Amino acid sequence: MVLNLVWVGFVLIGLLVTAVQVAQGQADAATRVLGGLFDAAKTGFDISLGLVGVMSLWLGLMKVGEQAGVIQLLARGMAPFFRRIFPGIPPGHPAGGSIVMNASANMLGLDNAATPLGLKAMRELQEINPDKGTASDPMIMFLVLNTAGITLIPTSVIAIRQTMAVEQGLVGFNGADIFLPTLLGTLVSFIAGLVAVAWVQRIRLLCLPVLAFFGGFGLLLAALYAWLAPLPAAAMAQRIGLLGSATILAIVGLFVAAGALRRVNVYEAFVEGAKEGFGVAVQIIAYLIAMLVAIAVFRHSGCMGYLVEGIGSVVRTLGLDDRFVPALPVGLMKTLSGSGARGLMVDVLKTYGVDSFEGRLASIIQGSTETTFYVLAVYFGSVNIRRTRYALGCGLFADAVGLVGAILIGYAFYG
Repeated sequence: MVLNLVWVGFVLIGLLVTAVQVAQGQADAATRVLGGLFDAAKTGFDISLGLVGVMSLWLGLMKVGEQAGVIQLLARGMAPFFRRIFPGIPPGHPAGGSIVMNASANMLGLDNAATPLGLKAMRELQEINPDKGTASDPMIMFLVLNTAGITLIPTSVIAIRQTMAVEQGLVGFNGADIFLPTLLGTLVSFIAGLVAVAWVQRIRLLCLPVLAFFGGFGLLLAALYAWLAPLPAAAMAQRIGLLGSATILAIVGLFVAAGALRRVNVYEAFVEGAKEGFGVAVQIIAYLIAMLVAIAVFRHSGCMGYLVEGIGSVVRTLGLDDRFVPALPVGLMKTLSGSGARGLMVDVLKTYGVDSFEGRLASIIQGSTETTFYVLAVYFGSVNIRRTRYALGCGLFADAVGLVGAILIGYAFYG
């Protein structure tokens, strides 16, 4: 119901604004929106088509990991923490392992691996969902934490910054200088999402397993920072790439080796899982196109620009520092479209410079926020969930807190 209202709102508001623009003599307004509409439909199909191979690969490997017992082992390792925040998941259920794998991929910035693993987790959560058309409590907790998930290494953002620094003639510039602020920003978003859902579901977070998890995570962050921070930008980018690649290959090797040791028919298990991946990728096409089309109408009609201009006017009227306003569209767009937000970030970096406050803030926002509407449409669409309950509200709350946190962190580090 909520997604329906949002979808209708995006489309009708965008079309109304376009009609006003045409009436005022902006003859290209309708053509611009129509072009964006068709481009979004094509993009949605291309994304889904590209997911077929990746989904087949990762769900095939996950099936091998399940039959080899590795997924169950991961779930048992995280059981004390999961029992607190996912009380609706039975002990030892494979969904726990899939959630761990998805979270690990998100932390390392491995989007191609994270999406199919997340869809796998949603399908397993659907198996224990008593109402197949309504999002269950574990589904909502998983989805909100996924949209607000912690990203340890914003690999793509660092790479873009480093490349554009060279184009702008900045000698010795460190494109990874936003590493720590981004990490703190995404942690703020994650905690906000966790607290919001826990409050609605009446989950008590002040307990030893949860505190131990965050304590251990804090130590991991400190170790990662100590390992990467002293390196120059080029060496850091190389080591980050090595870490991501080595992690993926280690998972593949572990699953296959464990399957062989347990006398699993690894090949047949992989093929069985790959078939599931193909079906999931095809199923999400309609949901993804629907969401991207609505976003395209809203964006190409200029509504996003009007919204940002209005916020800027209020900030200046109150006499506050408005240097964050040029970076604000990145955060607002990120909830709707990851590629759109990336394009806006690049525009800020070109306009103000990679080493400017606005450029650094836009990079922090891009690296520490997530595409909530995209995740809702794809993940819930993959299991035919139509009643999302409070998932969107909690997800947007986490996004809003994360965006405000990223802005404040940007001022703290570079203001």
